[in-house]
Amino acid sequence: MKALYLWCGIGAMAMAAPPVPPDPEEAAYPALGRFVEVLEAVRKRHPDADRLAYERLVNHALEGMLASLDPHSSFIHPEMAARMREHPATNPEVPSLGLTLGVRDDGPYVAAVTPRGPAALAGVLPGSAVLEIDGRKLAGAEFSEWSEALRRAAGVTTQLLLKSPASPRPEEVSLIHRRIEQRSVAEAKLWDKAKGVGYVQLAAFGAGCAREMESALDELEDGGMKSLILDLRGNGGGDLGETVKILGLWLPPDTVVVTTRGRDEAAGETLKTPARQRRKRDYPIAVLLDRMSASASELTAGVLQDLKRASVWGEVSYGKGSVQNIIPMGGGTALRLTIATYHTPSGNTPHRKGITPDVPVSISDKDRANFEKRGRIDTLAPEERKELEGWEDPVIKAAAGKG
Repeated sequence: MKALYLWCGIGAMAMAAPPVPPDPEEAAYPALGRFVEVLEAVRKRHPDADRLAYERLVNHALEGMLASLDPHSSFIHPEMAARMREHPATNPEVPSLGLTLGVRDDGPYVAAVTPRGPAALAGVLPGSAVLEIDGRKLAGAEFSEWSEALRRAAGVTTQLLLKSPASPRPEEVSLIHRRIEQRSVAEAKLWDKAKGVGYVQLAAFGAGCAREMESALDELEDGGMKSLILDLRGNGGGDLGETVKILGLWLPPDTVVVTTRGRDEAAGETLKTPARQRRKRDYPIAVLLDRMSASASELTAGVLQDLKRASVWGEVSYGKGSVQNIIPMGGGTALRLTIATYHTPSGNTPHRKGITPDVPVSISDKDRANFEKRGRIDTLAPEERKELEGWEDPVIKAAAGKG
């Protein structure tokens, strides 16, 4: 079977099958026996006979097993796996809500929840069935209909009726969509002309973002920039190749910046900056992070921090330093499985722990809201704009005044 569409946040790659962790050889048999015993007890005693087919029960059990591993692994039911094969562009992730969708025999459900995203902060649990969106029942609706209904602009509220595995009855949840920047370089300017402090906000590591970044730096440098504030707050990651190219703008050619490690060390990969560098950029850099800076953002900050090329300011970052693959399985199912971790030159990985800033800066909920509003200032009401004009970003203030 051909490999399914895959997306890993900052890239995907094939890894050799890792060895099984140490476990008594006979441990599998009692565990599998216990599973079969529970399965048969459920089929024999549960009153809802129409929900007790082996296929259904086993697939739901696998769903729970994958969800227990980490926030980025999930079991893909046959309905969703078939759609991904037929329509490779299908993307089940809804970044603005911090959740991943899935389809199973009883309809759409929440396959995975991004920690600290809108869904997680509202208490949404993986495995929750999605019954309604804004009062519209989803029974019988096509995937394209309900998935598109969840893709909205920042600041818009979506009402979901969810049936959680932990609750006996459906509950309504209100989620506010967060900003997802389409451009990679969202803002570039001289923040303080007198001191020559430049500012670049990189919202995502999208296709071609290294060229965008280089162009922005050229313009700032030609305008007199003597130091740079690189703002990666709210940046959820993107393309690994573009990340390495961006690191090459500030680091010497052929510098080892990232390694990948699976359970089989021989399957790892080492990535270096490009062999040529058009301009030498040796000015001081301050990288800004917050709790939503993830994946490629964390690698960028971690690499520059490791190599003493930049200082890091703000909050401990999100903590995603892993690679996911889509692996086809029997019965028309598939797995979205974490198969490796990314590491910076020191061997550190942001996985599960994030990047710790050199200079912690406290960010209030109001500061967080204002930062989000600044990114969509054209959509704000006059009174909101006026309020924003009087706001001073505490992280930029701290980093810009460091000298």
